[in-house]
Amino acid sequence: MTYIYVKNKPTPKSHKNTKVIPTKRKYFALGFLAIGIITFWSAIFPIIKFQLFYSTKFNPIISPLSNKFYNQGGQVLGEVTSDYTQLSNWFISDNTNQKTPSLLAQNDSSNNYLLSIPKLNIRDAVVTIGSMDLKKSLIQYPQTALPGQLGNAVVFGHSVLPQFFNPKAYMTIFSTLFKLKPNDEIELNFDNIDYKYIVEDIYEVQATDFSVLEQRFDGRYLTLITCSPPGTYLRRLVIKAKII
Repeated sequence: MTYIYVKNKPTPKSHKNTKVIPTKRKYFALGFLAIGIITFWSAIFPIIKFQLFYSTKFNPIISPLSNKFYNQGGQVLGEVTSDYTQLSNWFISDNTNQKTPSLLAQNDSSNNYLLSIPKLNIRDAVVTIGSMDLKKSLIQYPQTALPGQLGNAVVFGHSVLPQFFNPKAYMTIFSTLFKLKPNDEIELNFDNIDYKYIVEDIYEVQATDFSVLEQRFDGRYLTLITCSPPGTYLRRLVIKAKII
């Protein structure tokens, strides 16, 4: 007996069986894509803007020291793996006493003073002498001159992307420091005495540059330092001011 197999003609698919991506799902996907693009651009745009409109105006500084000066035992300043909310990670540890007893002995009543920058709406920010935690306050670097003394008082503060700037939050307090210009005012209240400083210079240095800590005794100076560009750890932004 012989069998013959005849293939049925394919029936056209009905419109009802055709798979169509629901309109709501399309809009949902597009919404996620838009959010991703906006988030990425909001993070990268402030850095690009800083590089184009601010960084190019800073005075270039050439360090007189060789890079070998900054390398000790393979450890380099500015390592990405460091926790930069701790001031001790901003520079190579030299195993010295971080409490600056010689300076604090002159003001045993308090290890804190207040800093204000009217242009940036920073009012009475606490500066701690002998601390390392930038999450809790601004920090005066050990062994630098106290406010009003001959020498250079060096104050560090944390920064993030400028859109998150909050003058009352120490994690963001120096995020707009780059907006200062020469002749802008910085005010300190130390030991119940008010001091006023005028910005003289603004520049950037490499994360390996110790020159920002130098002490000059021909006047009374203040140096503010934060990371630059804001939200990164690539360089250090330096604000130099002199007392009036």
